[in-house]
Amino acid sequence: MSAAAAPSGLFDCRDAYVRAVEELAVEDDRIVAVVNDSVGSSKLGKFRDRFPDRLVNVGIAEQNMVGVGAGLANGGKIPFVSGASCFLSARALEQIKADCAYSQANVKLCGISSGVAYGELGATHHSIEDVAWLRAIDRLTVIVPADPWETAQAIRAAAAHDGPVYVRISRMPVPELDRDHDAFRIGQAEQLRAGQDVAIIANGTLVHRALDAAHLLEAEGISARVINMATVSPIDTAMLAQAATTGAIVTAEEGLAHGGLGGAVAEYCATHSPVPMRMLGFPGFLPTGSAAWLMDRFGLNAQGIAAAARDLLAVKAR
Repeated sequence: MSAAAAPSGLFDCRDAYVRAVEELAVEDDRIVAVVNDSVGSSKLGKFRDRFPDRLVNVGIAEQNMVGVGAGLANGGKIPFVSGASCFLSARALEQIKADCAYSQANVKLCGISSGVAYGELGATHHSIEDVAWLRAIDRLTVIVPADPWETAQAIRAAAAHDGPVYVRISRMPVPELDRDHDAFRIGQAEQLRAGQDVAIIANGTLVHRALDAAHLLEAEGISARVINMATVSPIDTAMLAQAATTGAIVTAEEGLAHGGLGGAVAEYCATHSPVPMRMLGFPGFLPTGSAAWLMDRFGLNAQGIAAAARDLLAVKAR
């Protein structure tokens, strides 16, 4: 697979992202990059050096950045608009809505260092609202990859998709996931582990933690199904219907507990397959602290996910 390994055996998904964009640029001269003074944090330095005429740096001007991306798309280019997800999604929300989604501009929005990756910089730099905001926008595809392989595949799928796409790219180190397939499709979830007592639906940096939680539960005789719901919009309703047959669903995401993945799953279940649910995520503005501390502090780890599953099963047994 395609990202450089850290000493711990974990990977930075930005490496997979930039490698995929560079490969696409070699294959297709319509591929361009637009950044907001974020060449370094987006790791696009090599792209800039290799394709100096195909990178536009607008400076710290996110609204302008998205507008430029939409203009390039209208001119026949395939722009990858790349910046810190907290600023891309918040400052340029109107441009994402009007210039990209409403206009169906072929723009690929890449939210870098998403979630709480900038932990110590505090709430202004935490990007925990982005999925909730953006999945509410009509005709905007929203993807949250879980590991380097899926990140690269999502970037390729976004480039091939005709229309605006938001890809949430983590810098928080994650392991490669074991898979028995080599296909990624927008709108199609993947079941990583079978189980009949409870379904754990996660995406992004929470997927490997969900798998660890399933192992903890297995030791207690609890069979947990684990589903990677990378595409939040459009969501895989067929997979949700299957998950609901377990009679209990836990969602886990590196974002707000309500409005994002959990909200999307709850909306479907409430109207089609009502089951008890627990939605794990952040409650709102967060304190300053490392990403690892914040994840543990708010139960976004294997132990927290397993505890939510046990709580649900207690409800289910009543």
